[in-house]
Amino acid sequence: MSRIYLLFLSFWLYAMPVTFAQTDTLKLDLKQAEQRFLSQNYDLIAANYEIDRAHADVITARLFDNPELEYENLFYNHETKKFLQTSYQYGQYAASLSQLVKLAGKRNKNIKLAQTGTKLSELAYFDLLRSLKFELQSTFYQSYYAALSVALYEQQIQSTGQLLNAYEIQLKMGNVAAKEVIRIKSLLIGLKAELAALLNELEDNNKDLKLLCGIPAATPLNLILPTEAIKTPGPEQLPYNQLLDSARVNRSDLKLAKTNLEYNELNLKLQKAMAIPDVEISLSYDLKGNYPEKYTGLGLKIPIPLFNRNQGEIKKAKVGIDDATAKLQKQELQLENEVYNAYRTALRNEKLYQEIDPTFSGDFNTLITGLIKNFKARNISLIEFLDLYDAYKTNTLQINKVQLERMNSRAELNYVTGSNIFK
Repeated sequence: MSRIYLLFLSFWLYAMPVTFAQTDTLKLDLKQAEQRFLSQNYDLIAANYEIDRAHADVITARLFDNPELEYENLFYNHETKKFLQTSYQYGQYAASLSQLVKLAGKRNKNIKLAQTGTKLSELAYFDLLRSLKFELQSTFYQSYYAALSVALYEQQIQSTGQLLNAYEIQLKMGNVAAKEVIRIKSLLIGLKAELAALLNELEDNNKDLKLLCGIPAATPLNLILPTEAIKTPGPEQLPYNQLLDSARVNRSDLKLAKTNLEYNELNLKLQKAMAIPDVEISLSYDLKGNYPEKYTGLGLKIPIPLFNRNQGEIKKAKVGIDDATAKLQKQELQLENEVYNAYRTALRNEKLYQEIDPTFSGDFNTLITGLIKNFKARNISLIEFLDLYDAYKTNTLQINKVQLERMNSRAELNYVTGSNIFK
């Protein structure tokens, strides 16, 4: 039976995780991912075009109305039987030049409204940037820790596979029971099934990460998380009121709600101005169709606001102000709740992380080494050993999850405060 333990010891000593170098693998840390994201994210590029469109609206608002030229000529003279005559003796024509003059400061109000629209587009861009950056950081951390878990599974699958081969040889020699081989096979199948599910999750996260950063789909990723990023001071050193003040100053969605109210207030002023009619001034000339001949005239045209005084648009603008006010109040309350919830979550995750003994992995590896000696000495059974091995996997995965939640909660604090507290 000693041959069994020699085989088992051999498989354990040589069963180390294997990584295959790929020349086209892209090494990427979070800072590099953010740089790619800022320059290659298509949602941000599209949002930037919206800002350009808004600037074009300002250009349009600054333009004056074009003058209008009207000309009328005698088409057919039945006396001379000729067409389009313009001479004084046989022809006739009339012309006028008119210009619309807007009153009540409509042009300036339109310009201010368009400029506020540009500000809305810019704030929408920065709010999209804030949301996508949080998604990028969260996805990066999920992919990074999922890759660590995948490496753990691959190590265990390789180790368990070697153990299974050793036991199948011993089974043929009649040195072990069939139930022990079945137990190892069952464990191996379970590990492979869990690995497949984890790989699906990792591939989904990598897909989202590549889409956010504009990376080709077939590019393998090797994510790097520097030690200093993990060991930075936690949120317990930041007062809640400081985080809340930062959110009120920096959150682009709150600025967007305030600017939306400003936009609706400017729109109400414009709609009230639209109730005041504009004046059209014209200068005309008529060769012989008026008195006296070679007539020149100055015209003035203005609508009389008896029925339409823009009542409907004014009412809509007032409703828009009420709606924007309610949305601003909701945004302020939502901001407070988000900051409070993110802060409490970050404190809880930080405390849980700090409670983990940093020497846990080393102690557990020492325990596993001692376990091998006990197994060799027949002090413990195969089932006991495999159960403890499974416990090692479970605890390692749990530590990865705690670290993921800790880093995600820091990213969320950046998101809800609109700042870059944790870099």
